[in-house]
Amino acid sequence: MSKLRFHPLEPLRFPLINRFYKSYYPAGKAKKDEVIWVGEDNSSIICCVRFKQFDNYQLLTGMLVHPEQRGMGLAKQLLTGCYQQLIETPCYCFAFAHLETLYQGANFITLPESELPEPLLSRLRRYRQSGKKLVAMRYQP
Repeated sequence: MSKLRFHPLEPLRFPLINRFYKSYYPAGKAKKDEVIWVGEDNSSIICCVRFKQFDNYQLLTGMLVHPEQRGMGLAKQLLTGCYQQLIETPCYCFAFAHLETLYQGANFITLPESELPEPLLSRLRRYRQSGKKLVAMRYQP
């Protein structure tokens, strides 16, 4: 495999990212007001992550690695590659419980719900009510 390049998605390429989500993670759908980072080789997008912006913080969401490339450390490489985005403003994420250690290995810490901003707390509770097993986390550089 070629070495991946990690960078923010150029706005003109926005339709490609939704095609990527549709193929491998239909519940994920990028929005134009999100900051999107991709990892790609010479031929295609291999992984991506989105950052939903709020006034004083951001929410990492929709991280996706191509199914054929999973288990190779690309998620952690992507998080390392978008370091500048992670430190721009406080960054939270709702990790699927089975991925908590992956995020911990990339400098996210598990948080008690009481440490979440209210808009994120209500969002987390809504997601959990729909049956998702999620863990609240925050990036700690």
